[in-house]
Amino acid sequence: MKNSFYIAFIILFLAAGCAAVPDAEKIIEQKENTATPAKVVTPYGPLSAAQSAEILKDIGATDMLRRHLAIEQSIAQSPLVTGNAARVVQDGPDTFRAIFTAIGSARRSVNLEFYIFEDIEHEGVTLSGLLLRKLKEGVAVNIIYDSFGSAKTPPEFFSRLKDAGAKVVAFNPMTPLTGKAPYSPLVRDHRKILVTDGSLAILGGINLSRTYQSSGSGRSGGTESKDDIFWHDTDVEIRGPVVAEVQRLFLEHWKQQKGPALDEAALLPAVPPAGSEVIRIIGSSTKEDIPRFYVTLLSAMRNATKNIWITNAYFVPTEEQMDDLKQAARRGVDVRLVLPDTSDSQTTLIMQRSRYGELLKAGVKIYEVRKQILHSKTVVIDGVWSVIGSSNFDHRSVVFNAEIDVVIIGEETGREMERLFEKDMAAATEITYKKWKKRPLFRKLKEKIVPLWVAGVKSNL
Repeated sequence: MKNSFYIAFIILFLAAGCAAVPDAEKIIEQKENTATPAKVVTPYGPLSAAQSAEILKDIGATDMLRRHLAIEQSIAQSPLVTGNAARVVQDGPDTFRAIFTAIGSARRSVNLEFYIFEDIEHEGVTLSGLLLRKLKEGVAVNIIYDSFGSAKTPPEFFSRLKDAGAKVVAFNPMTPLTGKAPYSPLVRDHRKILVTDGSLAILGGINLSRTYQSSGSGRSGGTESKDDIFWHDTDVEIRGPVVAEVQRLFLEHWKQQKGPALDEAALLPAVPPAGSEVIRIIGSSTKEDIPRFYVTLLSAMRNATKNIWITNAYFVPTEEQMDDLKQAARRGVDVRLVLPDTSDSQTTLIMQRSRYGELLKAGVKIYEVRKQILHSKTVVIDGVWSVIGSSNFDHRSVVFNAEIDVVIIGEETGREMERLFEKDMAAATEITYKKWKKRPLFRKLKEKIVPLWVAGVKSNL
């Protein structure tokens, strides 16, 4: 019975591909005609247009970037916020250390929203044990987990936390009768968010999954994990007033899923400046008519003048994404992709490689990371526009997933993101057009047949 249930759900996921991607071209053109200069918000209130322009000039924003930010603001509908500190953290050990430290230091509230939510362990301490301790200390613990992504998590894990006083919400439960919100089995919560005390947030691509319990040596350290390959991923830790934007997205989902009442005022305290980073938080949701990050990313790529460097785990781009990458390369922009050589989805890997030919012919450079599963979702454009988030370069992230992405404006973070990209690139293998043409016949056949098969399945569902 269980197997037939999962088979049925896989079919539903394939059916998701039938939904149309909104026409970003029309949206961007409309916003180009109506966009006003980007405004910057400080912890003490919004700046004037002249003050905002001066801030953007100081952090290295060119005229082209300032124009893009005006378009982005009208699409994203979230402010550029100054006064923040951002720290990039990578892979399971460092990110779990940051997560456990943040939870351990919390004094008022811990909010967690994750696609995969397991009882992970860090340095001998389990997540459940840490959360139970915080509950005893009087800290409010609120949890949203995706019911599909966390399907393998024992129900007893959540029951123990609820019995101790935690408030727990399952996003779009697999069993319709157990949910309080309208049933939407295709819509999944792909976000990975931690917020503590309303002043610190950690988010990106890393799930609360045992697959990340590794030292980085290439083998998993999770005792219950069947994987023996290292997962490489990227998160960002943020402190400062922009954390309120992350908290609001958490609260929106909480209300949509009919969670119990929360003390919103306590979860949204006044937060003083913590640094000099200018940050925008973009939450994509199926409740919105516009897939906000998708359109924002296309706008950023179209306004790139120097480089577009992308790292992504599941690269099955829409036609608009393909067109914009090729056009950018043809106009002289340095377009590079760092993509996985190994994946937990073989179909996705084949679909990814089926697009190499046209990208390489257009001048896009492609590098495959080997001997690990690449799960990062990052972008850096022109050295000043950086993104770390949960959105993949695929159809699901555009149409059916709730996602969260952090846009950081500035040369300092841009340099760090480029350094990390170059580090990954140095450990990867470049795929040239000549090399790609010489791939084995069986790979050529798979790259022809699988996309046709997927298209056929979609058209018959």
